[in-house]
Amino acid sequence: MAANNRRMSGKKGAQVGSGGQRRKGLEGKGPTPPAEMRKGHKKNRVAGAKARQTARRPAPRGRGGKSTSELVVGRNPVFEALRDGVPASTLYVQQFIDNDERVREALQLAAERGGINLMEAPRPELDRMTNGLNHQGLVLQVPPYEYAHPQDLADAALDDGEDPLIVALDGVTDPRNLGAVVRSVSAFRGHGVVVPERRAAGMTAGAWKTSAGAAARTPVARATNLTRALEAYKKAGIVVVGLAADGEVEIGDLEALGGPVVIVVGSEGKGLSRLVGETCDHRVRIPMPGGAESLNAGVAAGIVLYEAARRRS
Repeated sequence: MAANNRRMSGKKGAQVGSGGQRRKGLEGKGPTPPAEMRKGHKKNRVAGAKARQTARRPAPRGRGGKSTSELVVGRNPVFEALRDGVPASTLYVQQFIDNDERVREALQLAAERGGINLMEAPRPELDRMTNGLNHQGLVLQVPPYEYAHPQDLADAALDDGEDPLIVALDGVTDPRNLGAVVRSVSAFRGHGVVVPERRAAGMTAGAWKTSAGAAARTPVARATNLTRALEAYKKAGIVVVGLAADGEVEIGDLEALGGPVVIVVGSEGKGLSRLVGETCDHRVRIPMPGGAESLNAGVAAGIVLYEAARRRS
């Protein structure tokens, strides 16, 4: 017994069991993960860099593509964008900002609309985001606009049992003109607007504001090549009508406006481009007794849309 006590006396008290951990420690841990997944490995660092680079690339385009996100900068522009229903994903507010009435109104509008993230950021970060613009402590991020495909506009009209009524813009670069056209298309129950992908106005915050909310219910499609998009419309039985100051027919005399039609509006200064003009089935003019040389795109589109809607009623 004494010998047993001597053997026990060398221990430091009761020993806590391992709970099977020692046995588990002897078990295999499965196959070694590939180098790209092993933290600290060179290939893991390379894979991480590639992933970050991919994340910074624009999202892949669908049928119509997406625009890039946009920043609205400054207290009054941010307030007006929120008031006019411009889509927004995040409102950045400068830390320790002077909380004047315009800031409070912008914050209240963002809270009332819901779905807008409120982020507080230091001034240097906002300076970096806006490339040094005078943001006055408020920056609103507008998400990318999701464009439709030109064929989607005609398909939607036909699905509803209606003749397509579409406006295409050729060389219109002012977003406010695009917004005005979207508003007119909505007012006269048109089915959408087509814009070229390059050298043309897109659905920016300015276009959204000018549309006065109509952009939320009137789709805008983007065409890689406007001439080919118009030719596809023609093959589908839709008449393409171009507005031109020297058009052969006045809009009041064109019977085609009562059926499926695409109205093509050019820029105020240059009008229709040569290829687009040659693609049109008809070139029509708007009589202007007052002697004006041209009308801006929003006004011209509104006049022709009214005539088309009158014939369809």
